[in-house]
Amino acid sequence: MALALALRRPCVVINADSAQVYRDLKVLSARPTEADMRGVEHRLFGEWDGAEPCSAADWAARAKREIEDAQLAGVLPILVGGTGLYIRTLLDGIAPVPAIDADVRQTVRSLPVAAAYTALRAEDPERAAALNEGDTTRIARALEVVRSTGKPLRHWQAQHIGGIGDAVDLHPLVLLPPRAALYARCDARFARMLDSGAVEEVEALLARDLSPSLPVLRAIGVPEVAGYLLGKWSRDEALALGQQATRNYAKRQYTWFRRQSPPEWPRCESDDCDINVYFERLFAI
Repeated sequence: MALALALRRPCVVINADSAQVYRDLKVLSARPTEADMRGVEHRLFGEWDGAEPCSAADWAARAKREIEDAQLAGVLPILVGGTGLYIRTLLDGIAPVPAIDADVRQTVRSLPVAAAYTALRAEDPERAAALNEGDTTRIARALEVVRSTGKPLRHWQAQHIGGIGDAVDLHPLVLLPPRAALYARCDARFARMLDSGAVEEVEALLARDLSPSLPVLRAIGVPEVAGYLLGKWSRDEALALGQQATRNYAKRQYTWFRRQSPPEWPRCESDDCDINVYFERLFAI
């Protein structure tokens, strides 16, 4: 779309993918190359160091500034990516959860997940019932919120501030290609990644001795390749595991965008998507 529009009006592509924000994951996130960009400006690709986690709120704040800068310059911003939480945070805003007390956070994060879940069932049973007992991150987050603020996470999530959805003219399109073809492309892409620098990329990440809790080390492909480098399984097994993880994530994305994106957003369920039909107004301007 950006390449097609660039012939008619200035535009900029803004990344909305939670893996492509990390400069450490050029290969495993399939970040666009200079050849892919073809002279069209791209923003928020590889902007975060892997040692610095990028939350949905962090990304939304940066994306908002990029959109504002583009609009002031008379440039059309095009958001591209499949991280639904990022997009929802940008459009709908974020829950105004107060800063968590440092002592509370340290205490909660030091608890074994089983103990944290038991405590959450007592202090915020509604949230506990909605979570898997092994979901370490979400359990800890819910528990630290209720302990630090005195109110459950749902109380804060019912309020949203900072969203831009009502202030911009949106032209959304959800791409839902045929699943069989999508999964085959996932498999082929991961195989290409292993042959094109993914192993060296993960090797460099492991050499940094970063905290295993960081998102960059939990990105799809990183644990699978790391296991190969650490001798836990063979290269062929790493390939199979990475392909499976990619397909699983693609399935979750597919389901999320089909069910969670607003029903009025158009959906294209074909591999052959005529953007002129979906974006007639933009091309006409």
